[in-house]
Amino acid sequence: MDRKLTLWILVGMVLGVIVGQVLNVTLAPEVVTESVAPWLKLLSDIFLNLIKMLVAPLVLSTIVVGIANMGDSSALGRIGVRSLTWFITASLISIGLGLLMVNIFQPGVGAPIPDVAEATAALGEVKELKATEFILSIFPKNAFEALATNNILQILVFSIFAGVALSAIGKRGEALVRGADALAEMMLQVTGYVMRYAPIAVFAALANVVAKSGLGILGTYVELLLEFYFSLAILWIILLGIGAVFLGSRIWTLIRYIRQPMMIAFSTASSEAALPKLFEQLDRFGVPRRISGFMLPLGYSFNLDGSMMYMSFATIFIAQAYGIDLSIGTQIMILLTLMISSKGIAAVPRASLVVITGTLAMFGLPVEGVAIILAIDQFLDMGRTATNVVGNAVATSVITKWEGMLEVEEPEFVPHPEAPAHTAADGKRGLDLDPSNFEKPA
Repeated sequence: MDRKLTLWILVGMVLGVIVGQVLNVTLAPEVVTESVAPWLKLLSDIFLNLIKMLVAPLVLSTIVVGIANMGDSSALGRIGVRSLTWFITASLISIGLGLLMVNIFQPGVGAPIPDVAEATAALGEVKELKATEFILSIFPKNAFEALATNNILQILVFSIFAGVALSAIGKRGEALVRGADALAEMMLQVTGYVMRYAPIAVFAALANVVAKSGLGILGTYVELLLEFYFSLAILWIILLGIGAVFLGSRIWTLIRYIRQPMMIAFSTASSEAALPKLFEQLDRFGVPRRISGFMLPLGYSFNLDGSMMYMSFATIFIAQAYGIDLSIGTQIMILLTLMISSKGIAAVPRASLVVITGTLAMFGLPVEGVAIILAIDQFLDMGRTATNVVGNAVATSVITKWEGMLEVEEPEFVPHPEAPAHTAADGKRGLDLDPSNFEKPA
């Protein structure tokens, strides 16, 4: 199963689209919404809940062990500076490319304008994302609360303190470091079990989306979809090209290793769903945990390349739909605004829409225009989520190479240890058994 996981995920994606379209065509919309969609959603939600179960302990243990074993706080600071430099550069490239491509293609010209009342109802209440609230939310007031709510940024902050402290106290902290290392190994082992369910979750997620919306909706927005995905493809080429400058021919190996987490992210439209598998695959590519454990949680909040391109693309698309001509100066201001407001959006539900809505309001553009893209937001989200995974995999690998810490690669598929079965003790080891267990009934 592990060796053919990519194939099974592909099968799940294809079957999900086919079954979803059949359900959409043969059943009434209300039947799909009330009777079919909840069960399909249940199958995908089980997978997402299992993934969320893994994320907090995996991130905590990986960062703590990585920093404690690094044994050099200056190296941690250097990696942090280089990471932020990469993230800022990638953000400028992503947002700038989005603005460039949307101006070249002009996909918003002639797009259907939604009714204001219907748009407001469809969009719902969108809570404003304030910079001060975001900055404060980075710092945990309770480490256990951060773990319970899967707040990756807060877990990152606590783990950095814990890792540096364990490194400082030396031998007295070795037991905790060993425990954290065992915890990380255990969570990756559990990841292997959970991933066997991934094809079913992928099938259900896509079937649910297609059953409710139908593939016909893609025809209505075909221009926007094609032009946005073409722009994403250019962004992939740029990111992987920069990665190739540092990694050389190993960039092809990286692409091969990350295809599973990339497909999981695409089909579920969840970056979080791909995180445990991405950790595992970067391990095998040669990225030590002391770097991936620090960079991936940081990147999931500050290096969402696909989401940032989408936000710039969607903002100008809405302006075009309403026939509003924005000057170059205004678009540069929008770029800078998105650079700041897009940071830390990973933990906010429908965060891209929150940032787009806030940016529209700031520049006097019609906020209700967000409703134009709501119908296909799931399909757009799939592409931008997969791009987020690619961007963070390349960033982590490049920083590792830059630091001179890239290890030799392992086999792409390594069998997970299996729990003992059919042992001589047959599950009775350690028990003081009553002889009556072995007496035959009269």
